[in-house]
Amino acid sequence: MKRIIPFSKFFLPATILSLLLIISGIVVFMLKGGFNLGIDFKAGLIQEVQLAPTAFRVIYNGDNNATVSFTRVGMELVISGSGTNGATYSFNFADYPTLNSLAAALGSSVNGVNVEVMAPGNVETAWFLQNAYGNPQINTQPYIVHYLKPDESPVELSDVRESLSSFGDVSVQVLGNPSERHFLIRIDEREETDPNISNAGVSPDAIVGALEAAFGEGEVVVNRSDSIGSRFSKQLADQVGILMALTLILILIYATIRFRPQFAVGAVLAIMHDALIMVAFITWTRMEFNTTTIAAILTILGYSINDTIVIFDRIRESRRLYPEDSFIKSLNRAITETLSRTIITTVTTMLAVMSLYIFTSGSMKDFALALLVGMVSGVYSTIFIACGFAVFWERYIKKEQRGGAKKSAEGAVVKAAGA
Repeated sequence: MKRIIPFSKFFLPATILSLLLIISGIVVFMLKGGFNLGIDFKAGLIQEVQLAPTAFRVIYNGDNNATVSFTRVGMELVISGSGTNGATYSFNFADYPTLNSLAAALGSSVNGVNVEVMAPGNVETAWFLQNAYGNPQINTQPYIVHYLKPDESPVELSDVRESLSSFGDVSVQVLGNPSERHFLIRIDEREETDPNISNAGVSPDAIVGALEAAFGEGEVVVNRSDSIGSRFSKQLADQVGILMALTLILILIYATIRFRPQFAVGAVLAIMHDALIMVAFITWTRMEFNTTTIAAILTILGYSINDTIVIFDRIRESRRLYPEDSFIKSLNRAITETLSRTIITTVTTMLAVMSLYIFTSGSMKDFALALLVGMVSGVYSTIFIACGFAVFWERYIKKEQRGGAKKSAEGAVVKAAGA
C-alpha cells in the first residue's frame, strides 16, 4: 500500500504563514500608497523611446502617393496613383548592408524619391530602428530612419529626467541594456498642478520636443505611445472589480452544486488566498498593475480551481472506496494520490512559462513572472487552504451541529418523560 503523507498536520502552520504573507502585503500596500498603476488604470501618458541619431530621410517629390513600409529585414516603397498600378519597390537589408548602398538604391530605383543621408555612409543597415511615431506617407513630410550602434555609449537616466522636468512628476525607467538607450516615460494626469508646471494633457509631441531640445533634433525614436483619460481608467477599474466578484460567485455556485458546501467555501477561500498572495507580490516588487496583470491573476484563479476540483473529486472517491476511513485519512489519501499529477502538471507548465520569462521583456515578462508565483501559490492553496478549511468544517462546525442536534434530542426526551 502506498504510504499516505499526513498533510493535515501542516494545515495550521500553513494557515499562519499565509496570514503573515497576506498581512505583510496589506501593510506594504498601505505604506506604498497602493499599486504601481499602469496607464490602463491611471490617467496619463506612457511612451517608450530610444535615443538614437538619424540615419537618413526619404523625401518624395512625385505626382503620386508614396508609402513606406519598414521591417527589421528591409524596406518597401509603394507608389500609388494614376498610371502606377501600385508599383512596389523592395529593398532587403541583406542586399544593401550599408547606408550608402541603400541610399543609392532608393534614389536610383524610384523617380521622385530623394534620400538625404544624415550619418556616415558605412553605418550598417542592421542597426536601423523604425520610428513608430513617423508617418509612412511621405508626400508632405519626410520619412525618417534612425540607427543605433551595438556598442553605443549609454545615456544617463538622470539626464533624461532632467530634460522632462518641466512636466512635473515624471516617471522614467530604463528598459533593456543601457547601451540600447531605451526608456519608458510615464506622466500621470493631475487635475491640480503647479501654475509653472503643466502635466495635464501632455502630448507625445511635447515629450519628443523636450527630449530633442536636450539631446539634439532627430535623436528620438518613439517605439510606443499610449494615453488614457480619467473617465475611461475609472470605468476600467470598476469593471475589473465586478469581474473578480463574479468569478468568485460563479466558482462558489459550481463547487456547491458539484460538492458539499464546505468544499465550495474552501475552494473560494483558496482562490481568494491566491489573489491576495498575487496582490502582495505585485505590491512588494512594485510591478506595474495593468490589464496584463489582471489577465495573469484570472489565469491563476482558473489554474488553482482546476487543481482544487481534482483533489476534491479524489476525496469523494476515496470516501466511497474506503468508507471505514476517517475524513482526515481520506483527505490525506486523496492529496497523496494526486501529488505526483500535481507536481508533473505544474512543473511542465512552469517550464513553458519560464521560457516566456527568459526570452521576453516588458509586460510579457511581468506576466510570466506573475504566473510563476501564482502557480506555486495555487498548488499550495489547494492542499493547505482549501483542504484545510474542509477539515476545519468537519472537526468544529459539524461537531457543533451534531452537539446542538444531540441537545435538542435530549431536551425532547426530557419533555416527553415529564409529560
